[in-house]
Amino acid sequence: MPHQRFPKVQILHMAPHEIKFILSETDTSVANTLRRIMIAEVPTLAIDLVEFHENSTVLNDEYIAHRLGLIPIRYQALDSMKGGDCKVAFLPHRECVCYERCPRCSVDFELDVSFDEATQYRQGDEDELLAPLTVSSQDLKSNNEAVAPAHFLNQDEQDDAQDAGVAIVKMGPGQRLKLKAVARMGIGKEHAKWTPVAVATYRFWPVININEEQVATLTMEQKQELIDVCPDRILEIDDVTGSIKPVENYWDIATYTEDLKFHQDALKKRKEDDDFVTIQHSTDKFIFTVETTGAMDADEIVMSALRVLKDRLTYLANEVENLKDM
Repeated sequence: MPHQRFPKVQILHMAPHEIKFILSETDTSVANTLRRIMIAEVPTLAIDLVEFHENSTVLNDEYIAHRLGLIPIRYQALDSMKGGDCKVAFLPHRECVCYERCPRCSVDFELDVSFDEATQYRQGDEDELLAPLTVSSQDLKSNNEAVAPAHFLNQDEQDDAQDAGVAIVKMGPGQRLKLKAVARMGIGKEHAKWTPVAVATYRFWPVININEEQVATLTMEQKQELIDVCPDRILEIDDVTGSIKPVENYWDIATYTEDLKFHQDALKKRKEDDDFVTIQHSTDKFIFTVETTGAMDADEIVMSALRVLKDRLTYLANEVENLKDM
């Protein structure tokens, strides 16, 4: 029977738009499964159908429909401040029993912007009033107060932005855009617009072994050479012992370059001598970085991915039991 593992998670940094954590006491298969589920199987909402009533802008209907589909749609329960898992409130439209669509499987949006009408409320001189008007995600009006476009990832992005939200199209005098859009629940495996993450990666935890006996044969100048040749600066000289030691944040900056290996070979008295410093990948410890598109909070993406994984394993266990009974 294989050795049973009990994976552990240590949170390094957590913000609504980003989370960084260490997954340990497991193997690559589990780490990669979690990464792939976050990318392709965590359900979110995205605009899936657009009905145009009027479009006199410079972009044709297909371009605008595609841009609307890529706007992150955020579900936030009325009693919560976090962008959460929409699966608790919606059904996949293929599983809903309604004829076409209903509030249980879809959310309707309306957009109606006219340059001439908007100019009446704009301030400035004549040149500023005739400047192109940006239609953004702020102009999308939802019929569900718990669902709205994710205009910005965080406050810093909002402060630096020149537009009121995600830009859809620019329009000039005499132009108008009027449409209705329908958002449905889906997963990234079906289309990338349902992917809740912009980044979902992991790195192997670096394991640094320092051969104290070999390092003791080096002069201080040679030790400094060994430190300087490493481009990611993961080593330093201990002020007390005079030996070499890893820097405090070595795990975050290690890039596994071969410069250190080549220089060590040149410093050895004999080719068969052990290395002064070896850097290897850990096989059971991983550093995850997850950045959200804004559709969900980063920690909710991780929790949702774990729920999907648990459901899949439960389904597999049940199927195996059914086979035993046959």
